[in-house]
Amino acid sequence: MLKFDVLIIGSGLAGMTLALHLAEHRKVGLVTKRDLLEGSSTYAQGGIAAVLDTGDSVEAHIQDTLVAGAGLCNEDTTRFIVEHSKEAIDWLIELGVPFTKDETHKTGYHLTREGGHSHRRIIHAADATGAAVTSTLGQKIKAHPNITVLEDHIAIDLITSKKLGLDDNRCFGAYALDKQADEVVTLAASHTILASGGAGKVYLYTTNPDTATGDGIAMGWRAGCRVSNMEFIQFHPTCLYHPHTKSFLITEAVRGEGGILRLPDGTRFMPSHDARAELAPRDVVARAIDFEMKRHGLDCVYLDISYKPASFIQEHFPNIHAHCLELGIDITKEPIPVVPAVHFTCGGLVTDLDGHTDVDSLYAVGEVACTGLHGANRLASNSLLECMVIGRAAAAEILNAQPAELPVIPSWDDSRVTDPDEEVVISHNWDELRRAMWDYVGIVRTNKRLERALNRIKLLSEEINEYYSNFHVSNDLIELRNLVQTAELIVRSALLRKESRGLHYSRDYPETLAEPHDTMLSPSA
Repeated sequence: MLKFDVLIIGSGLAGMTLALHLAEHRKVGLVTKRDLLEGSSTYAQGGIAAVLDTGDSVEAHIQDTLVAGAGLCNEDTTRFIVEHSKEAIDWLIELGVPFTKDETHKTGYHLTREGGHSHRRIIHAADATGAAVTSTLGQKIKAHPNITVLEDHIAIDLITSKKLGLDDNRCFGAYALDKQADEVVTLAASHTILASGGAGKVYLYTTNPDTATGDGIAMGWRAGCRVSNMEFIQFHPTCLYHPHTKSFLITEAVRGEGGILRLPDGTRFMPSHDARAELAPRDVVARAIDFEMKRHGLDCVYLDISYKPASFIQEHFPNIHAHCLELGIDITKEPIPVVPAVHFTCGGLVTDLDGHTDVDSLYAVGEVACTGLHGANRLASNSLLECMVIGRAAAAEILNAQPAELPVIPSWDDSRVTDPDEEVVISHNWDELRRAMWDYVGIVRTNKRLERALNRIKLLSEEINEYYSNFHVSNDLIELRNLVQTAELIVRSALLRKESRGLHYSRDYPETLAEPHDTMLSPSA
């Protein structure tokens, strides 16, 4: 058994922020499924929204967030996060994150604009902000003597007092599979934080890395945490469409800098869908693309920024330019083929502004959590900001808290299971689940489709749980078990919402209700 003061599950920006804020005073264990830098934060291209320019204001950023969130954002949460945005960016600059400079701007940095924002407030490192941030923080983490990084470890389940037969409901760490040694290890801690990201891989097409399998949401739910607003799955409007590439995102900033969406014949279509055209929020743009593709029987539409000077494109979007060029697409001369793809999980485990969940000593930060910031539709580039602000608040809360005494924790018992004889069961169920979610729980929904999805999910869940009970755990089995649980929560939440709002669009309920309400599911219900 390994003992830590604090156990962090997930190594994206939320997990890294927590680790660095805690490590001066606590012994920290950081669990990551692959290597330290393999997570959604690393792949974030656009940047981080923050009030940095004197022409901008906290009130304007709050208002933009509330508008994008379609009436469901928690105003206190939104204000708290936006008011702390500048200090979060200052912390990253202090650590050495190489944001793109602009000596002509009073801040000294280039600020871009993205859909739904009324001002240029996105600070970025060219078009690879996530990689620049996580690389800088990763170096600090690896060098810190109080942080133990457990790479190639996947958490299986949380260790709670209920599971140990004790009276209260407290978390004491987690069991995790050491993938290299193929053995389950016990990780004990006074405080545990889920920072494991979202659930994009529950769908067939996603911009997320393969690690985004809803692990933290499923583990938190099984431990007794409520979830909120799981029906709001954000589809990024512009994922690169090409047979030789997977999950490559074309950042929102391309539209922010003037990119135009066109049909194959060159016709611009966004102005006929929304007065804000290409700068409309993501849910509007994704639905418009979905509508045009279905109306015309298209495999994709096209995002065109080729009318801008080649030097401008190469300076602002060097990684997109290079990647497309490798595939034979010169974005300085021709448009980019794009399709919508699942991008962000707006709902998650219910938390407060310090990251507390419903289980004592268990916190959730980042995409795994639902603070109320994103409402029914996340405003572009608010997510990395949320990771840092709530991560910092949770760290302060943990440093002030009394550490819980650890009970006797038994080792993982797999004495009654055997090696699986048919791995095809896992791969088949994995494919079936993701295709059912894509076909029945997509951008436009109906009750009939949702019911079909739920019926399939229940059958898959029974088969997967039976498999889980009888065979040694593997990475794929753990992820599949979490995916099917998360899929069920998404569908059940979608069936409860009798309206269309933000990212949830139902043909059966096309109107938006006058009074907004959160969808809440409880494990005890």
